[in-house]
Amino acid sequence: MYKLPEILLKVISRKVAILFLCLMIEGSVGFTQILNKQATLDKFSFWHNKDWDWYKENIPFFESPDDDIDLTYYYRWELMTAHMVYGSPESGYASTEFIDRPGWSGAYGAISCPAGHQLYEYRWIKNKRYFEDYARYWFRTPGAQPRSYSNWMGDAIWQGYKVNRDKDFVTDLKDNLIENYAGWENEHWIDSEGMFSWDGMHDGMETNINSRQTKNWFSGAPGYRPTLNSYMWADALAIKNIALLTGDEGTAKLFSGKAETIKKNFQEKCWDPKRNFFFQRFQKDEEDGIKANTLTYQTGKYAGNPHGREEIGFVPWYFNMPDPGFESAWKFLMDSNYFFAPYGPRTVEKNDPLFTISKNCCVWSGNAWPYATSQTLKAMANVIRNYQQDYVNKKDYFKQLKVFTITHRKDGAPYIAEANHPETGSWSGHDNIGHSEHYFHSAYIDEIITGLVGLEPKETDSIAVNPLIPDEWNYFALDDISYHGHNVSIIWDKYGTRYNKGKGLSIISDGKVIATSPTINKLVAFIEFKAQSAVNLPVNYAVNNESNQYFPHALSSFPGIGNNMYDKVNDGQYWYYSSTTNRWSNLYSPNKKDWIGIDFGAVRPINTVKVYFLEDSAIKAPIAYELEYWNGKLWASIPSQKRIFNIPEANKANTISFSEINTSKLRIVVTPQKGGSVGVSELEAWGPKKENLVKVRTEESSLTAASLGYKTQATLLSSFTSRFDQLQFVNDGIANPTFRWTAFESPNAKDWIQFNFKKSTKVSAAYLYFFSDKRGVQPPKDYTIQYWNGKDWAEVQKLNKKPQQAVAGLNIGSFKEIKTSKIRLVFTHKNEKAFTGLYEVELFNNKNIAIF
Repeated sequence: MYKLPEILLKVISRKVAILFLCLMIEGSVGFTQILNKQATLDKFSFWHNKDWDWYKENIPFFESPDDDIDLTYYYRWELMTAHMVYGSPESGYASTEFIDRPGWSGAYGAISCPAGHQLYEYRWIKNKRYFEDYARYWFRTPGAQPRSYSNWMGDAIWQGYKVNRDKDFVTDLKDNLIENYAGWENEHWIDSEGMFSWDGMHDGMETNINSRQTKNWFSGAPGYRPTLNSYMWADALAIKNIALLTGDEGTAKLFSGKAETIKKNFQEKCWDPKRNFFFQRFQKDEEDGIKANTLTYQTGKYAGNPHGREEIGFVPWYFNMPDPGFESAWKFLMDSNYFFAPYGPRTVEKNDPLFTISKNCCVWSGNAWPYATSQTLKAMANVIRNYQQDYVNKKDYFKQLKVFTITHRKDGAPYIAEANHPETGSWSGHDNIGHSEHYFHSAYIDEIITGLVGLEPKETDSIAVNPLIPDEWNYFALDDISYHGHNVSIIWDKYGTRYNKGKGLSIISDGKVIATSPTINKLVAFIEFKAQSAVNLPVNYAVNNESNQYFPHALSSFPGIGNNMYDKVNDGQYWYYSSTTNRWSNLYSPNKKDWIGIDFGAVRPINTVKVYFLEDSAIKAPIAYELEYWNGKLWASIPSQKRIFNIPEANKANTISFSEINTSKLRIVVTPQKGGSVGVSELEAWGPKKENLVKVRTEESSLTAASLGYKTQATLLSSFTSRFDQLQFVNDGIANPTFRWTAFESPNAKDWIQFNFKKSTKVSAAYLYFFSDKRGVQPPKDYTIQYWNGKDWAEVQKLNKKPQQAVAGLNIGSFKEIKTSKIRLVFTHKNEKAFTGLYEVELFNNKNIAIF
């Protein structure tokens, strides 16, 4: 305990004295903070996710003299939060690649292609739960697809271990990694060549110069590619290293041998000494004279052409795989006649006969792809640090990093999609709304931490730092990294006046300087591993990503026009980008108050609720809200709530904690601002993970056409149904876009769906859930509602459409109540190439219209 001098207490106020005492105490227990975190966050105006507490608790903070790099660094952290998905209480967190999950993704929207990049980024989140959940996801979650695309997730898991040193976690995955490796061998190992073979599309690199020489121009013919063989070499070494942690010498020796075999054969068979580069080697004879076991352009139409170099030739150095002697490949990277471009690198050298820059997705024959750019940056940093060569240096590295940095822009704002024009930076053709905007298919944070700053994680009790910063920089700080159980900061302060921690380069661990240099040099220091105490992690009982499981189920007082509750408010994912929707809102609601809630389907122990309000031009955070639970008889307020915000805030986690309750339902009752509406991106309900909980019910309950008796007492007709879809899905009681009717390929300008009831029924509203794939199926240009008056079809009277122009998701058409035996919905298609689609129709009479 420090004792302040009496004279100090006499000349300063008691409040300042107490503050001074607190600062001294913090320093005595190893507390340090180089950067003011809130001030750092406040520097930028791009933020959509403003959950400052999450960033402060989970990310290393960074500052440099380059504002572009700083901005992109923080944008990439925000982008990561948009892709985080809490899949289920059993699996925890995973990550999407596309924010709007495509049909070819695995469980919870994850795709294996970028998993290596994503795990390299996730390892820097201070809460290791995110990294470890996502790593386990690939091997222990039904529906995960770890081998749908080539990847290096085994290596990434090992690299994560180097940061957090969680031995129990990584050794627990050893058998999964071995089994996964065996799967790769069974599917793609060619024993006669001693390498793995697959096509470019399954590298995520479709329509490349090798595929375009074959009949299958999109996917291409199988071959021995620098990508997959480098990945499997790295995965084999990862398994070897993990095996050594457990003393399993036999497995370590086995996988060391596998790695040696791949490397030997790859270097001997995929390197062309004439062109000084690694190439794809075709596995089989192909058309136009392409011969098995020849490299790109050694045979076929372009035989003898001196080009054929693809950016994938740099990938082996991502893992430090090549032996010395192949570094001449790097002389092409910074040459504008080959790979270098203002917004590159190009994925194919400029003068290649098949070089092309596509205006549309997805072509790997010249466009710049962030996926490959981040691979090349890491490989480049490794070559500079670990190989003797004169082809690239740290100035070149920074030049490429800066190119990648400014490529993260669209209309001046932070942005990234699948591919860009390497000469102009344009994302045109790759930025389709609802497709790949704010795309998580690459890395950047890791390139800053391990590349620019030069932190080299170690599996031993040590830390190394070897920066690649420009000589002109007088300072940088990477603050509050979680490394081996310590809080680490790395700073460069040339004159010692910016951070006041001394001149030069310093590594600080838990408030103590453990290594320093007056100049930029490699620093190595001892840092003993400090185990973290185990934490009993809570689970989110609200989430439901299972297509065959009705509960937990979202409930609301108003279904949400355009922004409906289905598959949105409890899908484990929240974001606030305006170009896509992941929300429920009460836009167009006639109610003074509305509510959104979760029916768990069984009693659950809950002690924390998080609600993610959002804002845009029409939607604002509510002026007030109430959290209520179902006590078995009625809705009641949860007592003793502790709120992080007394006034609700948008684009942040509004967290409410309370003493544990056991309930089957929760809801948030919102009071909108005057003239505004309320939107919710996600609703979470957290509690302790307990065994032997009652299983949720499996039956469904919905006030749909089916629940009104229409399904059992009516037949469905349509003027046209696409061969890809089924009419019966429009009243199956499930508003799931996967199961739908469409008029795709219809010869008609208008089409209709008809309900024939066995007896006359009163109807006053139709809830129409339009489907859109943003291409051949879109909401209609217009729609009308007709009824059978006993003799002919007549238009319903006083049809009120909300919204007036049909949108994807829910649309409401209300009208003067009629009694009829038939209802017909007539759609005018948007144009001759965009046909109407529906995934649910709900019909209501006056008694049911306000109940949902």
